[in-house]
Amino acid sequence: MNIPAKDTDLGSYQLKGKVLEIFTYPAPVLKAKTQDVTEFNDELKSLCHDMIYTMYKAPGIGLAAPQVGVSKKIFVIDTDYSRDKVLTSSGHEEYQLGNLNPLVFINPILKEKKGSVLHQEGCLSFPGVFENVKRAETLVVEYQEINGTKREQEVSGLLSICVQHEND
Repeated sequence: MNIPAKDTDLGSYQLKGKVLEIFTYPAPVLKAKTQDVTEFNDELKSLCHDMIYTMYKAPGIGLAAPQVGVSKKIFVIDTDYSRDKVLTSSGHEEYQLGNLNPLVFINPILKEKKGSVLHQEGCLSFPGVFENVKRAETLVVEYQEINGTKREQEVSGLLSICVQHEND
């Protein structure tokens, strides 16, 4: 998989990392109560980068920390990226990612939900299962960035659906 470098609010980085194990139902970690993140350090940055890398490799558009065995209030999302199969010069097929826009939400609080939409959702922790789920069409999410900065953002469409799904 070819993943280009990109500057984002995560800092300048090469999107490389290790693929983390994605736990599937009925793993106990998926039911465990999550804890707030209180330390914003290099260990957190490394975890978030590995979660982003794992999400792209899975492939998925969102991944929550409990899915990789960490009971913390963290999830990563990218509803914008593209994934295209390409043929390399050596004749092998690989995936090339483009339009990367990874987002990290730490200690999220969902507020001001408006409207409703029915959307078919899947989950990396429930492989092969797809269900129609009723979600708020728009909402405000309060969260912290990877450096601890507090943010508040109104989200809608697929991003709103994904924020709600990962927060579940």
